[in-house]
Formats: sequence, structure tokens, C-alpha cells
Amino acid sequence: MPLFFRKRKPSEEARKRLEYQMCLAKEAGADDILDISKCELSEIPFGAFATCKVLQKKVLIVHTNHLTSLLPKSCSLLSLATIKVLDLHDNQLTALPDDIGQLTALQVLNVERNQLTYLPRSIGNLIQLQTLNIKDNKLKELPDTTGELRSLRTLDVSGNEIQRLPQLLAHVRTLETLSLDASSMLYPPREVCGAGTAAVQQFLCKESGLEYYPPSQYLLPVLEPNGAEISQDSPDGPTDRFSREEVEWQNRFLDYERRKEQKALEKLEFERRLELGQRQHAQLLQQSHSQKDEILQTVKEEQTRLEQELSEHQRYLDAERQRLQEQLKQTELTIAGRIQKLLRDNQRQKKSSEILKSLENERIRMEQLMSITQEETENLRRREIASAMQQMLTESCKSRLIQMAYESQRQSLVQQACSSMAEMDERFQQILSWQQMDQNKAISQILQESAMQKAAFEALQVKKDLMHRQIRNQIRLIETELLQLTQLELKRKSLDTEALQEMVSQQRWALSSLLQQLLKEKKQREEELRDILMELEAKSETKQENYWLIQYQRLLNQKPLSLKLQEGSLERPLAALLVELSAEHYLPIFAHHRISLDMLCHMSPGDLAKMGVSEAGLQHEILQRARDLLDIARIQPELKPTKALEPLPAPQEPPESVRPSAPPAELEGQASECVVCLEREAQMIFLTCGHVCCCQQCCQPLRTCPLCRQEITQCLRIYHS
Repeated sequence: MPLFFRKRKPSEEARKRLEYQMCLAKEAGADDILDISKCELSEIPFGAFATCKVLQKKVLIVHTNHLTSLLPKSCSLLSLATIKVLDLHDNQLTALPDDIGQLTALQVLNVERNQLTYLPRSIGNLIQLQTLNIKDNKLKELPDTTGELRSLRTLDVSGNEIQRLPQLLAHVRTLETLSLDASSMLYPPREVCGAGTAAVQQFLCKESGLEYYPPSQYLLPVLEPNGAEISQDSPDGPTDRFSREEVEWQNRFLDYERRKEQKALEKLEFERRLELGQRQHAQLLQQSHSQKDEILQTVKEEQTRLEQELSEHQRYLDAERQRLQEQLKQTELTIAGRIQKLLRDNQRQKKSSEILKSLENERIRMEQLMSITQEETENLRRREIASAMQQMLTESCKSRLIQMAYESQRQSLVQQACSSMAEMDERFQQILSWQQMDQNKAISQILQESAMQKAAFEALQVKKDLMHRQIRNQIRLIETELLQLTQLELKRKSLDTEALQEMVSQQRWALSSLLQQLLKEKKQREEELRDILMELEAKSETKQENYWLIQYQRLLNQKPLSLKLQEGSLERPLAALLVELSAEHYLPIFAHHRISLDMLCHMSPGDLAKMGVSEAGLQHEILQRARDLLDIARIQPELKPTKALEPLPAPQEPPESVRPSAPPAELEGQASECVVCLEREAQMIFLTCGHVCCCQQCCQPLRTCPLCRQEITQCLRIYHS
């Protein structure tokens, strides 16, 4: 049912009017009219049908309501069998009942201003219908059965969509008034329709092959079927006629008295049945109340049981939530401790004398690198150095290729520069061709081209530089801590807790500030190394052969003077132990503090952490290996550790990846996925907020951080090893 046809609750005033009209119709001596108009009804009440049937009402007025159907459910149209006038105008009726032809006594039917789309064919059974008003509806045609309305005097079809009249309408000889929209008619033509009712009837009779007679000849038989008998004079004269009239009036009065008594009896019977129905209703209501009480009691018991189970489950959830909060708090405290430790290590390393000494001796080392002796020229290992250069150039080109691909991808999204992409492809093809060349050919090319020798020397210089390596290690530690902090914040949001939020935010901002500072220091150090390289190139001899090969070999074998002096005083077994554990980058620290194996036996992991050994597993491994060496030395005195009289061989290059302290088990098992696509791994650090929450593909269109909505000033890529 459409929205505007929904049942609306009548107002208080309309409800009182309906009750008054129903009571007025039931009173003794009331007329034959039942008027329930303007009562805001959505359907005719059942009591109205019962009243019309019992009291034999002849006029039913239901106009100006909200009716959508004439006949509600469980009601029969035969209850209105005595109705002669049915007024339904100003409602929302869409159709009349298909069996409306059962109202054989109906003389006036008014359905003006409704929503009717068709008339039922049974309307032709209304043989006593004299007035049919279907004005202002949505009718498109009239049924052929309208020609069977033998008593019809007035027909109003204006305000509809009717363009053709049924030809059988010519059989309605009593039609006096026909109202229609002549301008929209097709049959009969509009000229005929505009000429009046008589012209329309004449046209229809001519079309049907009938002879036309004016309606005045048919009115008396229809309206007064007994008029001829009443108007005829009897042979006995006026006296007999008056006596017959008196007898007729007495008969009518007696008939009226009998009908009145019959209606009174029907009223008593109706009241008796109504009282019986009320008693049955009271019994049913009592039974309903008892059943309702039982159901309420059952529902109450069930509700009590559910509330108990719910309270137990809630207590369990509260305990679980408190446990998770405590676990999260401990994790945050652990991370906070590691961050504070990292910050302290950074401050201590800045103030360390090791960096100051390396800076002081840097110029001395570069002065020594300026001079190339004849002996070094003769002892130049050409093939070995060229092979090392070729490997260094390959690694450097690979890393630069990755950076160039990333930068060119970003620039292509902004500038759409096809030329830069073509240049990158050419370089990529060139590097691939280098990789596919024979190794001997590459080595010979390196021996001949000084530019490639210079590039290899520059890459090795950056890799061997102690300060640059320390900055890279600190950057990797900070990246790891920022990744764990972001995972911690996401877990806290999933648990919907606000514990230690301010502390975590302060730690993240401190780490991001430290990361920016280290990036600036890394860039500054690279510029200093490039300046040193330019100074070397300016002071090189123009005709010196294999200049860059000799410099590469010296840089490969040489260490800073301070590092040689300090490592020379370090015990050989201790140095071998650190090299075996891949901790040779801690050799300067052990040499600076003059640590021996005997001292290590009396130290704890905390003491090593204060010295700068941050990996917890490495701390325990160093102490355990040192104790084992001393135990072996006690059993075999000839293996007692002695100090080296000659410098140690050059240790292997320290690994680029720095292992941070092990994260908590809760965070280690979680994958740091991208919060945008939820598929790839988070790879980008957003500055200045420090969140690690997006992959490389999703971060390109972003201008603000998805977690904190801070503006992104710089993006850093994390390369997981």
C-alpha cells in the first residue's frame, strides 16, 4: 500500500463525533439516515454495517474521510441491502467492490473526488439507480453494463480520462442529464458532446440502430410504477376512494407498529448477544491475564538467569580486559625503557671521546692517503683490487638503482616526465649489461677506467667510515622502535584503552626528532666525505698510474691510527671472540675501556650495556664465552691468554643490519600491515609524527597521517632484512 494510504489514527474530536453519530442512529424514533462523515475514518467500522442491517437504514453518508476500501474485512455487502442513498465523495477509494450489484435498492451513488480507475461490471445490476456521480476520478472508460441502468436519470463523468462512451448507453432511455468533458471526447465527437445530453443520446441511438424517444416518456413508469392505479377514479366515487385511503393509512400504521415492535425485538436480541459477547470477552480477558501472568513470571525467571550469566561473563571480560591492560602497560614500559636507553646511548656516543679522536685523526689519515710510495705501486694487487671494486660497484649500482626507481616513480606521478623514465630504463639496461658481462672483462674495464675506480673508492669510503656506520646503525634502531611503537598504538586502540597514551606520544615524538637529527648528520657526513674525495682528486698526480686502485687497496687494509693503537693493546683471544660472534664493531669500545677476559668474568650484562653493547643475547654470549676461555686456560696453563705483540688482521666488514633488542612476545607475533589496504607490510615512516603504518603504494597520495592526521613533511622507506 502506498505511503499516503496508510491508516491514520483519528483525532479525539473525530472519535467523539463518530460515537455521537452511532448513538444518535440507535436511538428510538431516529430517522433512516446514518451520517458518519468527517470522522477521519480509514475504513467503515463494523458497527455501522450492523446498525444499517438491524435498523434498516436507507441513507448512508460517509463522505470526507480517508477510506481506501468500501468493504472492510469480515463484513458483507448484504448488510447494506436496504440502503438507497450512498454518499462516498471526498475519500481515497481506488475501486468499488466487484459485487456492488447486490445493492438492488440503491438509487443515488456519489463517489465524486476519489481515486477510482475502473467501475465493476456488476454496476449494471443497480436497476433502481437514478443518480450516478463519478466526477473527478481516474476512469478511462465506462463498462458496457452501464447500458443496463434502466432508471438512470443523472450521470456525471467529468474530470476523468474518458474519451469514449459505450454504445449501449443508448438503451438508458431515462437519462436526462449527462455531464462530461466535451473537449477531450473522441466518441461521440466533441461537437456532438457539446450540443447536450439529447444530442449525445440521439447519436448513440443512431449508431445502435434504435429510435430515439425523449426521457419524459419513461420517467413516470420508473418513478411512480403505481401512479396510474392511484390516479384512476373508481366507479363508487370519492367516498369509496377516501375510505380506501383511510384503510390504507391504517394498514400502513399497523405495518409501521409491527416493524417498530420487530426492530425493538431485534434490538433486545442484539443487546442480549452483545452482553453475551461481552461476558465471553471478559472470560477471555481473564484467561489472557492469567496466561500473561504466567508468561511474565517465566520471562522474569529467564531474565534473572540471563542477568546472572551476563554478570558472570562481564566479570570474566573485565578480568581479561584488566589482564590485557596490565600486559599492554608492561609492554609500553619495556619499550619506554628501551627508548630512554637508546636516547642515553645516543647522548653518550655524541660525547664519546672515540668520535672526537676519530675526528682529530681524520686529517692525519687523509694526509697519509695523499702520498703514494713506490713500494705500494709495486705491490699493487691489481686483479684482487679490481675484483673487489667490481663487486663494490655492483652493490652500489644495485642500491642506487632501487633509489632511482623509487624517486622516478614519485616524480612520474607528479610531473608525468616520460624522459626521466626512459633515462632510468637506459641505466637499468646498462647495469644489466654490466652484470651479464664476463667477470674478467669487467675487471679489465675497471683497470682501464679511472672514473669507475673512483666510484668504487667512494662507495668503500662511505662503507668504511666509522661515523657514517654509527649513524646508520642508530637510524635502524630508531626505525625498529618506531615500528614497535606504532604496533603498540594500534593494539591499544583495538583494546579501547587510554593508558599511557601521552607517554607513548612523547616517546614517538622524541624518536622522530632524533631520527630527523640523525638524517641531517648522515647527509652532512656524506658531504664531508665527498669534499675529502674532491680534495684527493685535486692533489692527485696527473700522470700517476693506478692512483685510485692504490687508494682503494690502502683504504681496504688501513684503519684509523687511534683504532690501531687501541686494538693493539687488546688481548688476541678476546678480539678473536668478538670477531667470531660478528661483534667486531665493538672492538674500539673494548679497547677504549681496556677490557680483558679476567674483567669480563666479573662483569654483568648491565655493565656491558653501560659500555654500549645493546643486544641482550650478545651480552650473555660474550660473558659465557669469556668464562669458557678462562676455564680452559686454568686447565691448560699454556693456553693462558696473552696480549698480541703485533696488530690484529683487519676484521671483516660489520654487517649492515643491526639487531635491536628482542621485542616482547606479544608484538613479535603481529604483522605490521598497512592500515590503508590491510594487505601489504608497512614500509614507510611518516615525519614528523613518526608512525609506521603504510606501505609504499598507499603512501603516495597521502598528505596527512592516517592515524594522527598530522601533516606529512617527509616519508622514509624501511628495508626489512
